[in-house]
Amino acid sequence: MAQAGAVIDVLKRELKARGLTYAEVARRIGMSEPSVKRMFSQRNFTLDRLDQICAAAGIEFTDLTRGFNREEHLISRLTVAQEREIVADPKLFLVAICALNLLSFDDILATYDLTEAELVGLLVRLDRIGIIELLPNNRFKLRIARTFAWIPNGPIQTAFKGAADDFFDSDFAGDNELMILLNGRLSAASSAVLIEKLKRLAREFSDQHAEDAHLPANERPPMSLLLACRPWHPQFMRVLVRRREHAGGTTHRIGR
Repeated sequence: MAQAGAVIDVLKRELKARGLTYAEVARRIGMSEPSVKRMFSQRNFTLDRLDQICAAAGIEFTDLTRGFNREEHLISRLTVAQEREIVADPKLFLVAICALNLLSFDDILATYDLTEAELVGLLVRLDRIGIIELLPNNRFKLRIARTFAWIPNGPIQTAFKGAADDFFDSDFAGDNELMILLNGRLSAASSAVLIEKLKRLAREFSDQHAEDAHLPANERPPMSLLLACRPWHPQFMRVLVRRREHAGGTTHRIGR
């Protein structure tokens, strides 16, 4: 299953390299754009459909296998020391996020208060870390695998957790803003289904991010999506949970 997902991600990159959007792929194979997007986000392909898309885009199967082999040489996670190095330097952290957000050298220079020499130096450090590969004329490309993620509870995730107050300092009433908080009680099975759906939504976010990469930077402002789900009894409720008597005369609170 993991290998199948990798092949589909390679297919998406090949389509992007040819300038083909989901809308154009849909037109060429006689499907609706939402159906094509859903097929990619759910990674639900038959071999016939995969062959049809490749034929419509002029992609040889050997292109997919070469891309799959390249994927194996990309990094999927940094070391703790590398994440600490990035977090310790706000400018390096900034440029790392910009690179992951598919901004070009000129985009970064035009948007942020950095000199050209500073930016070159920061990109050299990211090249050494392995996130990017520097190319001629101040160009660079990402060297991360489709499975790339920050270390769970590592330095970078911790830094973003520290920015939670800043993120939530909004009424979420503006254009392209939304906050929904839901509380309920779910079985373990239902919780597992929900978490899989959230993971699918995260993939759709990544897919849309990649599809919009061809647009100018000023047409794709930074957007953050926070997905979090866990069994949780808020503190104001926990303190009111009734104590239950147990054998031996000890008492315990429930719902922690």
